[in-house]
Amino acid sequence: MAKKEKENLKGMKKEELKKKLADLEESIRVLRFKAQGSKSKNVKESTTLKKQVARILTEMNKKK
Repeated sequence: MAKKEKENLKGMKKEELKKKLADLEESIRVLRFKAQGSKSKNVKESTTLKKQVARILTEMNKKK
C-alpha cells in the first residue's frame, strides 16, 4: 500500500499535494476529537495519517 501511495505522490502537482495535505490534517483533527470523547476502534489510524502527512511534506520539499 505504501509503495502505491508514494508513486501517486510523485506524479502529483504541488497544488494537489497541498489539497491532500489539508484533507489529511483535517482527518487528524477530527480523529483527535473523537479520541477525546470515546475510544477509537482503529488505534493505529492516527499514526498512519501522520506518516502520510510526512510523505506529502517530503514530496513538497523535493519539488522546491
